[in-house]
Amino acid sequence: MKLRRFLLRYYPPGIILEYDLRDKTREMKEIDLLHLTTDTDVEVLVNQIVFEEPLISEKKKPQLRRLIYKLIEKLEQKEANDFYLFKILRAHILPLTNCAFNKSGDKFITGSYDRTCKVWNTITGDELLTLEGHRNVVYAIAFNNPFGDKIITGSFDKTCKLWNSDNGDLYHTYRGHATEIVCLSFNPMGTTIATGSMDNTARLWDVETGECVHTLLGHTAEIVSLNFDTHGSRIITGSFDHTIKIWDTRNGRVAHTLSGHHGEISSTQFNYSSDLCISGSIDRTCKIWDVASGQCVHTLRGHNDEILDVSFNSTGSKLVTASADGTSRVFNTMTGACQSILIGHEGEISKVAFNPPGTRILTASSDKSARIWDVDTGDCLQILEGHTDEIFSCAFNYHGDTIITGSKDNTCRIWKN
Repeated sequence: MKLRRFLLRYYPPGIILEYDLRDKTREMKEIDLLHLTTDTDVEVLVNQIVFEEPLISEKKKPQLRRLIYKLIEKLEQKEANDFYLFKILRAHILPLTNCAFNKSGDKFITGSYDRTCKVWNTITGDELLTLEGHRNVVYAIAFNNPFGDKIITGSFDKTCKLWNSDNGDLYHTYRGHATEIVCLSFNPMGTTIATGSMDNTARLWDVETGECVHTLLGHTAEIVSLNFDTHGSRIITGSFDHTIKIWDTRNGRVAHTLSGHHGEISSTQFNYSSDLCISGSIDRTCKIWDVASGQCVHTLRGHNDEILDVSFNSTGSKLVTASADGTSRVFNTMTGACQSILIGHEGEISKVAFNPPGTRILTASSDKSARIWDVDTGDCLQILEGHTDEIFSCAFNYHGDTIITGSKDNTCRIWKN
């Protein structure tokens, strides 16, 4: 094996090794540095990596050292100024359902009750494509990040469609669900699509062939949330039957059923290292689960109304909950301690997201505003105002310098700093 080059990964911090095997095939290996801080002893870390990683020789130490300092420099970067309204997109003739960025953030997509998905240029605000063909609401949408050359759309017409994101060509229509598709995702390699439906099942589809590879049977009510882990070997589903299931994607079998919530599940996610997952429920709690054992590690309480969304930061050290009580809470993943409470919205918070460095939180509310918060203090740093109806979708791009907000007022707003 021969090391060809190092690549940097900023969020979460890591170094990627690109190397050639004896037969000249090229492989990649990731060294995760999830615990890197501005106080990390770089010499100790460099020595540890060289000792543990046979691909990196002693003479590569100076290069490795430079890369680690570059990652630390990124951690030290101070936040830029406030976000300003860059563009208002009169996106659809009926309300939006969702919006999502591609990896680089130069494009994003919007789904709508008008049965279309639109592709937009973030830099100019221009509409690039309208993806037409669904016969009902386009509810769930996603890019095949990090590649960004394909888009999936899930609809109330029971189908999922796979599109070319550059020219809008339709590759496949995936049929098989008996009722509406409400959640979907690509696996990290972009080779498999997962869809979750009101018919109590999830399905795994082959991107190339368009065939259904596995039907995930076992839930007794609608599946409303699903996510792949970082490796694509497992998938998590959250259901109205009060349970979460972890599935092995290779054989479509249940690895664990996570029971303990007393209400419908609203949101689920794996952390980056895929050893923990979280679930938010209308029972007002969020639970942290050990993926290997299926045991509940922490039950996070404090909200006095339904939890509508949950999210980890990029390293998995913190998580945030969004509630119908109009507040969000930031928790330490390891201890389960509440670190800050984000108070200020006058309506329920339906969506919440960390910025890539994990220093800011973005919340979207039915009070027609989105807010940006300081993670450590819980202070509201900025209110993004102007929408004339509730905001139900919001996202940061990969660099954290652009935000999109989607509203029931049929518009999407691009904010930049």
